[in-house]
Amino acid sequence: MKALPLPHKPRILCLVRDPAHWLLDNLADHFALCDEPAPGIEVVMTGGSEGIDAAMIDRLPDLKLIAVCAVGYDKVDVAYAQARGVAVTNTPDVLTDDTADTAIALMFAVYRRVPQYDRYLRDGRWVAEGAPPLTRKLTGQRIGILGLGRIGSAIARRCEPFAGEIAYHSRREVADAPYRYAPSAVALAASVDLLVVATTGGAATAGLVDRAVLDALGARGTLINIARGSVVDEGALVAALAEGRLGAAGLDVFANEPHVPTALLDMENVVLLPHQGSATVETRRAMADLAIANIEAFFAKKPLLSPVA
Repeated sequence: MKALPLPHKPRILCLVRDPAHWLLDNLADHFALCDEPAPGIEVVMTGGSEGIDAAMIDRLPDLKLIAVCAVGYDKVDVAYAQARGVAVTNTPDVLTDDTADTAIALMFAVYRRVPQYDRYLRDGRWVAEGAPPLTRKLTGQRIGILGLGRIGSAIARRCEPFAGEIAYHSRREVADAPYRYAPSAVALAASVDLLVVATTGGAATAGLVDRAVLDALGARGTLINIARGSVVDEGALVAALAEGRLGAAGLDVFANEPHVPTALLDMENVVLLPHQGSATVETRRAMADLAIANIEAFFAKKPLLSPVA
């Protein structure tokens, strides 16, 4: 990435934990990195998992920009930042494809029991016990998308060749969307075989997928979540799976990452990933480049590339 000319290396506070090496390397090339808040720091780099709260913002009296190296910014106190006159940027679009691909991968992994049968073969059970039980066919299933934004739309497009029907629910009906609109999350779940959670996180969607939604999806239904763990009532999900009121789940996100409910680890009808939606070399580089470009634009007094506030 070609850096904009800057008169000196401005100081920034980096809150991102365990970032890809090129993010830290590129940041260090362009900026003086700090690991503690201090007067004079105008920019914070943070991630979707780390965010930044009002208390930390208050420890940065000269803060002008919060650059989030993620599409999700629900862990950033955006309202407080706005009140303080602090701009917020994120990294939309560049991770849409990978996150949508992850949703599709989870669908097939759950329906065809890919990780379970990989273990079945490796453990010698194919030889000892013969062929494992039959799985289920994904082609022809009715698929519901909860949240038809950038990522939800990309998932829906990928489902078109094999879905029996695609339906969705969002806060409002999406103009020109070629899919059936359901008036609520419960109505959507009741009308599909597989429900993909692709909505944003934050207070507005916390617990949106509750017991009522899970029961509407039913004992033969499957839940896929590549959005935020907070969108699903995790206790209700564990109970529904354990009691057979929900058929299966494929989960990339959890309420208290990196901690996952122990009960899920022992369930054979669940596929679990450690928040891998955007975790490819290509996409993480693109995210880092966009986050850094926003910071460079700020210091060069140019328009921010992807502001959210």
